[in-house]
Amino acid sequence: MGTRASLLARTQTQLVADALTARGAEVEIVHITTDGDRTQAAGTPIPGTGVGVFTSALRDALLDGRIDVAVHSYKDLPTAPLPGIVLAAVPERADPRDVLVARDHMVLGELPPGSVVGTGSPRRAAQIDALGLGLQVVGIRGNVETRIRKVTDGEVDGVVLARAGLLRIGRAGEATEVLDPVQMLPAPAQGALAVECRVADTALETFLRSTLHDEATAAAVTAERAVLAELGSPCDAAIGALADVVEDLDDDGRIVERLSLRAFATTAEGALVRNSATGETKDAEQLGRSLAAELLADGAEPRGATSA
Repeated sequence: MGTRASLLARTQTQLVADALTARGAEVEIVHITTDGDRTQAAGTPIPGTGVGVFTSALRDALLDGRIDVAVHSYKDLPTAPLPGIVLAAVPERADPRDVLVARDHMVLGELPPGSVVGTGSPRRAAQIDALGLGLQVVGIRGNVETRIRKVTDGEVDGVVLARAGLLRIGRAGEATEVLDPVQMLPAPAQGALAVECRVADTALETFLRSTLHDEATAAAVTAERAVLAELGSPCDAAIGALADVVEDLDDDGRIVERLSLRAFATTAEGALVRNSATGETKDAEQLGRSLAAELLADGAEPRGATSA
């Protein structure tokens, strides 16, 4: 099983490995260094659009037989499929929301105007600016530990991070605020994992799916990533989406599960365009594409096609 070497990636992969060993599998974990890891370590910009920089090396190792299973943060995967590789399972999602880690235990609304908030995400930066709090958003790089250290060392007043990552490495208590999606929509598929294997390994695919797969999570992230795919946007674009499986009543008064999807994108001028939709879980991809079309009709800026 292949993983990036960061603490978060190793922890996520170990969660998957533990679930498989509990079913009798023997698992060896192999650390793979990705382009994103190299450029983060060097402090240099990631080349190109940023699509797949944390996943391509794992997929290469999968295709050339060095590993049999790859575990990714789902939000890092390109939306285009890669020949020879199949998404075998999407485990149950962790909390998809963002959090603030700030000095003096402050929440976002308590930070004085001019305070410096660090994030490497255009999505987070656009939503912080839209709140009109007068905060200065600066770009930062590095893993979770490095970003939190920038707060404790006084380099920035706060950083915005994914809560799922803090939960998985046991540092959720350091968050000073869990950000409501009304303020801060997460990245498509944030908090979810993607477990891949080779298309030819059908028995392994069946084993992974039966052991790990969660249908509700898969439907939600399918809708979210369909928004991303339809907008033709790389993973570093200012786009957020969140789907929830909710209970509803059908025409006959029976309780059914539906998807409630919210999303935002930015216009060419940087303004935020928001919209929402509800649909059947079986129509998750179409729901996401339809909502993206509405965002485009409302002025969202189309981007270049997402590459694999």
